[in-house]
Amino acid sequence: MAEHFHALRVSEIVPETDDALSIRFDVPPELADAFRFKAGQHLTLKADIGAEEVRRNYSLCVAPGDGEIKVTVKRIAGGVFSNWVAETLRAGDMIDVMTPHGSFTTTFDVGAVRRYVAIAGGSGITPIMSLIRTALNEEPKSRFTLFYGNRDSQSVIFLEALAELKDRYMGRLELFHFLAEEEGEVELFNGMLDAARCGEAVDRLVVDPTSIDAWFICGPGPMMDAAEAVLVERGIASERIHIERFTAGRPSAGHAAQIAALQEGAAGQTISVTLDGRTRRIDFDGRSILDSALAAGIAAPFACKAGVCATCRAKVMSGKVEMTVQYGLTDEEIADGYVLTCQSVPAADGVAVDYDA
Repeated sequence: MAEHFHALRVSEIVPETDDALSIRFDVPPELADAFRFKAGQHLTLKADIGAEEVRRNYSLCVAPGDGEIKVTVKRIAGGVFSNWVAETLRAGDMIDVMTPHGSFTTTFDVGAVRRYVAIAGGSGITPIMSLIRTALNEEPKSRFTLFYGNRDSQSVIFLEALAELKDRYMGRLELFHFLAEEEGEVELFNGMLDAARCGEAVDRLVVDPTSIDAWFICGPGPMMDAAEAVLVERGIASERIHIERFTAGRPSAGHAAQIAALQEGAAGQTISVTLDGRTRRIDFDGRSILDSALAAGIAAPFACKAGVCATCRAKVMSGKVEMTVQYGLTDEEIADGYVLTCQSVPAADGVAVDYDA
């Protein structure tokens, strides 16, 4: 079903580091079911900043069993939304929040005996914190290993909370900090989590990497690419590698030309869009199915418009659609006919997409 925005009250703002804070929301009883979530999912926040509506995705940093809704926001230089949160948002304020979504998750089983490894950088720890809390609490026989890269110890988000989890789940949580600008006694941990260091860490600290049940990767783009390459080189099955991206790189010149050709060829075609049980036929405006729906006055869900968050996901019910970027979908979702409408162009007349599916 399509996700929807609800006005929630900010109950608390908690400083985590000098440039990161967590926002806890009050969820009224009548919205409790709507805001149930899976570990690793995220929320889309919406606010009018200046004269512009701005939307951003932020991962939930708590486990479903914690009984609260909380996200963490890292302040970014020049970041419109993150700076507005840091400077303007206060406890007691109301803000529009979309119901939880995202596929950076897995299914937990109380009787399972599993091994998990996460590779995180900076604020990429946020969804992984949710996964760690959930795995350790819901699977008492499972173990979790975390490789966490930061600039220095002062910039480590959840430093104390991670230490507390390590103490609480003695022998079940392994925690390794990698600091780019701060030296410790072990050379392996002095530096960025680039391909070489990721590879060495996996080889030295993970016994039989191919036996790990699930790998989770979240952080800066180059770190994620390096970590994924390391795992692929070591024969890790792709279905065991979970990656969360909130930004996408620029397409190559050749790819951009292909996209432009697709858009030009599809301009003027009629498409059918279903949302909240209502189906409308609209014209493709030469950009994307999402932009065409928005231009026609349909309140289709979206956040990043970059093909990574999957907020605009819909199912193709008929016709053929070409998708330019598909980071935000799993292979299973693609096989089931789901597309990211912000990246989708009709390949022929007769396309119908359903946001409710």
